[in-house]
Amino acid sequence: MGKGIHESGEDYLETIYLLSQKKAGVHSVDIANELNYSKPSITRAMKILRANGLIVMDADNHIRLTAEGNARAEEIFDRHDTLTKFWVLNGVSAETAARDACRMEHDISEETFARIKEIVRNSPMV
Repeated sequence: MGKGIHESGEDYLETIYLLSQKKAGVHSVDIANELNYSKPSITRAMKILRANGLIVMDADNHIRLTAEGNARAEEIFDRHDTLTKFWVLNGVSAETAARDACRMEHDISEETFARIKEIVRNSPMV
């Protein structure tokens, strides 16, 4: 999906995005708790995201998405949300659909995703 980050980096961006919707001032420990990862793993990941210009950290160690990071996170979240809805519409339990969407959101082609998005958007059940 993009420059310099892998699937795990996309998961971090999405997590920062979602946490920042719930509370001001996201910290590394919040991300670690949400993803159940170690603090050193989060620290390494934040360095990579910072180096790629996707996050900034202030003097109080609050993590914020840059404009580019926010755009990428919104795109990742849209993929996750749309794929989850698609599978739920097709009879998959919400929990399984969300778990599978998390795996699929990173690898699905633009063409396939656009078609799934169209189906979900036109579904009377959404």
